[in-house]
Amino acid sequence: MAYFKIKGAIPPMITPFNENGEVDFEKHVRNIQDWNNYDLAGYLVLGSNSETVYLTEDEKIKLVELTVKYRKPGKLVIAGTGMESTSATIDLTNKAADLGADCALLVTPFYYGGKMNDEALINYYTDVADNVKIPIMIYNVTKFTHINISAYAVGVLCKHPNIIGMKDSSGNVSQLIDFKKAVGNAEFNLMVGTASIWYPALTLGVEAAIMALANCCPGECVDVQKEFEAGNLEKAREIYERVFPVNAAVTGAFGIAGLKYACDTLGFDGGFVRKPLLQIKDDDKVKLKAILKNANLI
Repeated sequence: MAYFKIKGAIPPMITPFNENGEVDFEKHVRNIQDWNNYDLAGYLVLGSNSETVYLTEDEKIKLVELTVKYRKPGKLVIAGTGMESTSATIDLTNKAADLGADCALLVTPFYYGGKMNDEALINYYTDVADNVKIPIMIYNVTKFTHINISAYAVGVLCKHPNIIGMKDSSGNVSQLIDFKKAVGNAEFNLMVGTASIWYPALTLGVEAAIMALANCCPGECVDVQKEFEAGNLEKAREIYERVFPVNAAVTGAFGIAGLKYACDTLGFDGGFVRKPLLQIKDDDKVKLKAILKNANLI
């Protein structure tokens, strides 16, 4: 499978649920149709912000199917198909491939975290890459997994022809530089996974990001890169700094429930979170709305 370049902003799509906890597939489709109007590079279906760990396999399959069907032509579909076992990951990845996903994003296995050393992670990603129908990417999200893949392991894995990139959601700029050095001149999409370092990452030569903020502020996430690449550095930084507090709110303080409320407020379909996650409280809605207002979004 051939390497391909990924460039631009990508939302790790929220999964809207009804109040009774069922996936609202109609809202999912509406969101895709709305996001199609923005110059996004594509979509990540089944990411952390999709509440993937709460989805059944049937729900995952249908979400991938609908994303492929309704994405605008030319937009990339990445499926988050990482499971705890190698065999389950291969199985789900190949199912996503058969549905038309362009590539897969695989979270580091984490349940037996003490044993997920360099050797285990290199073996895992290599085994999967050798046995799936689409290219794969590494997903490093220390906040949820408490696993932090090493620059050494990334340096080894980036040489595999079917491992084409990595989403690093650690938010650690010095580590991002280490990853960049480890990758060297390899054909490899080193992407950031949080809007908190989108502007700094662009200055380091990173050209793609998969970030929660792109769900509710797709235009702003796209514009930071557009202005940067046009040489309008001050303008790019102004947009980045303006929406930074929104990102901090929806990825930290208020979590996915806050992200969904921000989506609802800004014209997208957030819907409910799935239990055991709790809905955003009314007083937090007031705080979040004030943050959106200060960012000139409403």
